[in-house]
Amino acid sequence: MAVRRGIPPGAKERVAALYWEAFGRKLGPALNPPEAGRAFIAAHLHHDRGIVAVREGHVVGVAGYQLAGRSLTGGGAGDVLASYGLLRGLPRLAVLSLFERRAAESELVMDGIAVDAAHRGSGVGSALLHEVCALAAEHGCHRIRLDVIDTNPRARALYSRHGFTAVRTERVPYLRSLMGFSAVTTMHRRVRAADREGGDGTR
Repeated sequence: MAVRRGIPPGAKERVAALYWEAFGRKLGPALNPPEAGRAFIAAHLHHDRGIVAVREGHVVGVAGYQLAGRSLTGGGAGDVLASYGLLRGLPRLAVLSLFERRAAESELVMDGIAVDAAHRGSGVGSALLHEVCALAAEHGCHRIRLDVIDTNPRARALYSRHGFTAVRTERVPYLRSLMGFSAVTTMHRRVRAADREGGDGTR
């Protein structure tokens, strides 16, 4: 399995599909129907803010991150309104505002990890996290931050195994019926000198 930085040419639709598979329930109220949501994500990807895992020429996992004000998934208010129209777009912008997160100084913020269902449990998520930590170290970041929802214990367990610790949990019961989760836990991990030994390559 190869782990590569950046979204490969021709892979944006595949990456968008993986992201939608992982986060479609959460993003649906803002970007549904699914085909429109996947198309919006694909059209506004920042290719330099992703790390992919590739097996036999196919992208089987992706990790997105925010650094220096840019995230893997882009698209501003104007893009949403252009895609969905004014009347349908305004309430979608209100939903998307719930996901806005800004990195503090010397901090890398993870957008999330999405792994193809057929490849889960085979080390893809761990390989992507390893590369995220290496990248953060190379950019002089002191901390990595992420949010994980209460309905994704598998992801939280992965992050815990890789040194992330929970620092706070926000209860949002009003989002249960809309997005399928009712709590968001913020996790931190300090960037270590040993993380620089990650680097691109084959796992």
